[in-house]
Amino acid sequence: MRFLFAMILAAAVAGCGFQLRGAASAQLPYKTMFIALPETADVNVWLQRHIKATGSTEIVDEPKAAEAVFQQLGDQRQKSILSINSLGRVREYRLTLTYTFRVITPEGKVLVPPNEITLVRDVTHDDSKVLAKDIEENLLWRDMHTDLVGQIMRRLSVVKPLDPNREDAD
Repeated sequence: MRFLFAMILAAAVAGCGFQLRGAASAQLPYKTMFIALPETADVNVWLQRHIKATGSTEIVDEPKAAEAVFQQLGDQRQKSILSINSLGRVREYRLTLTYTFRVITPEGKVLVPPNEITLVRDVTHDDSKVLAKDIEENLLWRDMHTDLVGQIMRRLSVVKPLDPNREDAD
């Protein structure tokens, strides 16, 4: 009976078009791309890994050799107090990461207009466990960067690039 139920469930999931989100679903519409970020930037490192994992786009070293240029327009990290206890000490913090990017041609024509991604995480604070909470906060920032790059890849693969050859109506 369990086997029959498992087979029916598998057939239903396969029939509905369900597919795990992964590198194969993030095929970029560009053959070559230049990432205009410092080589040691976390976003650059993770973005290059994800793009290379898809295998459809080559990362080049010069913007002139690229079909598309990824540009960071803003990267803001903010830590704010979310709540305090009855003694006036911080009980929770809110971590906010706001990242803005666009994709252009080497000539400066916009392929993907500015996109903004905002990620928010809440973290508790305890004065008696400062070191552990600091490590937890750093892990949350790292998790937010990983999530950020995943969202960038999904947006780049889903957003239909603007035609760089069309005349602007502005």
